[in-house]
Amino acid sequence: MSGTGPDQVDSPRGLAFAVAAYGLWGFLPIYMKALAEVPPAEVIAHRVLWSLPIAAAVLLWQRRSADVVAALRQPRLLAMAALTAALISVNWLIYVWAIANGQALDAALGYYINPLFSIFLGATLLKERLGAAQIAAIALAALAVVVLALQAGRVPLVAIGLTLSWGFYAYCKRSLPLGPNQGFTLEVMLLTPVALAFVIWTGLEGRGHFLSGTPAQTLLLLGCGPITAIPLLFYANGAKLVRLSTMGILQYIAPTMIFLCAVLLFDEPMGTARMIAFPMIWMALVLYSASMIRAARAGRRLRRAAQATHRAQ
Repeated sequence: MSGTGPDQVDSPRGLAFAVAAYGLWGFLPIYMKALAEVPPAEVIAHRVLWSLPIAAAVLLWQRRSADVVAALRQPRLLAMAALTAALISVNWLIYVWAIANGQALDAALGYYINPLFSIFLGATLLKERLGAAQIAAIALAALAVVVLALQAGRVPLVAIGLTLSWGFYAYCKRSLPLGPNQGFTLEVMLLTPVALAFVIWTGLEGRGHFLSGTPAQTLLLLGCGPITAIPLLFYANGAKLVRLSTMGILQYIAPTMIFLCAVLLFDEPMGTARMIAFPMIWMALVLYSASMIRAARAGRRLRRAAQATHRAQ
């Protein structure tokens, strides 16, 4: 992914894009709660169907549609895109189900754990070295999940499912040789036949809500395209103009807003275990963020020293 150079500052335009993306994702539970009476699979189908025109229009405007056309002729690339499309579909399905069924707190927990799981994947699959703070952060997050499991007598499946599906999606996405907008368009193109068949089938069975439910449900299902595509496009453009360390901090906006929605708007109970587990996760994220910021600063100092030495020679 292209972005600002290591010694560049964050672009105000990039910050605006990034904050807008995470802010929109943070408000998404309110939108999905309004669709609670619609089955999650139907919501996901409409997210796919109405995202495609927006994504395609952006590509045409950017004159990048040729990249997607070329990708359609490469079986290996199509297979990789099909895998990432399947993973993002699973992630969306778990998320929509969680919001509709009063488990927004577990959804917030899953997205808080995401960056720590990405570090874990980097260490186990890419053999990246971990610092002491990163190891401590991962251990704290794992312990928080154990606390929740012991108290509830079950593993927090929503949080784990969201963490695994998004973590592997992000990992596999790294290997997809396409820009973020092109990759997203290709994913929804691959999902569209399945989504369209599902919508037609549920409509013929008399179980669909689009045009057959309330006018509000029809409008909300139509809006699933913009609320899916626009934040992703904001994110893709913001990530190019903002340093990786800054994006690492900004990513906590969304789960924090989901957490606040769950507690303040949806009246989900915290309970003793969550009152213990969430502060543990927050401390883990403080450790992770601090180590990331220190590493970024150390890297910049080394590069500046190397540049100064080069100029002196």
